[in-house]
Amino acid sequence: MRLITISHLKQLIRETGLDHFLQQNLASLEAAFGRWHEFRKSPRHATHYPQGVIELMPCADEELYSFKYVNGHPKNTAAGRLSVVALGMLANARNGYPLMLSEMTLLTAIRTASTTALGAKYLARPESRHLALIGTGAQAEFQLLALRQVLPIEQVSYLDSDPRAMEKFARNMVGYATLIPCESIDAALSDSDVIITATAARRHNRLLKPGMIRPGSHIHAMGGDCPGKTELDPALLAQCRIVVEYLPQSLEEGEIQLSKETPVHAELWELVNGSKPGRQDPGELTLFDSVGFALEDFAILQLVYQLACDLEIGEEVDLIPSPADPKDLYSVLISPLSP
Repeated sequence: MRLITISHLKQLIRETGLDHFLQQNLASLEAAFGRWHEFRKSPRHATHYPQGVIELMPCADEELYSFKYVNGHPKNTAAGRLSVVALGMLANARNGYPLMLSEMTLLTAIRTASTTALGAKYLARPESRHLALIGTGAQAEFQLLALRQVLPIEQVSYLDSDPRAMEKFARNMVGYATLIPCESIDAALSDSDVIITATAARRHNRLLKPGMIRPGSHIHAMGGDCPGKTELDPALLAQCRIVVEYLPQSLEEGEIQLSKETPVHAELWELVNGSKPGRQDPGELTLFDSVGFALEDFAILQLVYQLACDLEIGEEVDLIPSPADPKDLYSVLISPLSP
């Protein structure tokens, strides 16, 4: 089984090139959504605690099975820990043997941003140049870099309740766009074409309300990703063309959890395969209510496995016994230790 550590992933992306890797992942993601009905899907399994949540996210087709272990503990950052960490596994569905165990914290950030870009490809106006970013935590840089793959983003207005997070974002993203720090949401939204809400507070917020958004804007709401956690005023949803990833999961975790009677236009796969249209009017408001879905993990794990094999990156680890007689598992335990 191939092991992909953080060092291995950094090597893989540096050999591939970050922009090229983002482009490849976007293509892999779009291809996966395009064959939606070939996958075995289910909402993620979540175990909730007062301090956060731990989740398992499986997805499979007839050849490969993937799952991700991931947490969400918003208060971790105060103790110097990441609020989200993850591990991913890819297995051969034909025989059940694991193929790869991979770091998934960085890959989750990348695949989440690629999902933003894929939604924007179908829902944002193609000439969109001004991004408003509400929340500049661990996801922020990835969001901008991925969105630049599909839109000509030139200007970013950004806001966070933590000034250090804003400074970090500005330091990391200098040169990628004109960066405009803001002191209020209204200031950040001024003249914006695309709005990303990426906040961590686990409560029902109303960051965006009717009348705050100019016609023709595209909203990507990604902070609402578990029961009891939203970012938008439910009244705003009624004004938007809404797209989700997987409706059964979005009804429990997304912005629509507070407004389940609001019509949902489509799941993302329906835009990808052309069965439903994306944006139809330059002046309409569009909303991608994105909570994160296991198909996105499948797509990036498959890509990383292919690249790791092609580039001979990663470490082969001995985690699966290989007895000469598959019915004699005990022989492995009593055999001599490997040198």
